[in-house]
Amino acid sequence: MKRRLLMSWSSGKDSAWALHQLMQHPDYDVVGLFTTINEAFERVAMHGVRAELLRRQADAIGLPLEIITLPWPCTNEDYQQRMGAFITHAKAQGIAAFGFGDLLLEDVRQYRESQLAGSGIEAVFPIWHTPTRELPYEMLKHGLRAVITCLDPKKVPVEFAGRELTAEVLAGLPEGTDLCGENGEFHTFVFDGPLFREPVAITPGEVVERDGFVFADFLAG
Repeated sequence: MKRRLLMSWSSGKDSAWALHQLMQHPDYDVVGLFTTINEAFERVAMHGVRAELLRRQADAIGLPLEIITLPWPCTNEDYQQRMGAFITHAKAQGIAAFGFGDLLLEDVRQYRESQLAGSGIEAVFPIWHTPTRELPYEMLKHGLRAVITCLDPKKVPVEFAGRELTAEVLAGLPEGTDLCGENGEFHTFVFDGPLFREPVAITPGEVVERDGFVFADFLAG
């Protein structure tokens, strides 16, 4: 019997690719997505993606989305409290696993596993340690499409903000850049791919610098 799984959804390419893998996995039944957003700005942290676009992604994929709002500023205590309540709720709904799109960062994986320790919910990492030099090209080959919504200008030139992630863009990233952005170089929003029933229509908005990062806004379009 398949185990009911919720996907931790960032709106970006790694979440999308991990979800694509899990939707084909014989052991899991993916029944929904969950995302944390900043309740003051109604956007995904770091990705800067509007909640409206999250909902359109979920509709295009055909899965229900649960949004967990976090206060701003958000203390670790606030985060633990709200996520703890969500984990308890998920377990009561028969959820047996959470899926994550993490690739390389051991501390992030350990934190997620510690959050779920003792809950009876398994943490699943379907693309863990997939080589990041090849992975984006594999995604592109299978039709995944994404735009860069946030970047660290100390690592990636500002003009990459808002661009679609293509083979040419990947080839143009500075030497030493992790091509999946695992060191915080950039974050993305996926608007089409093998798991989408139809593309999410988006319109580019303004590009702004805030808190040391550059954000490219996108509107539902």
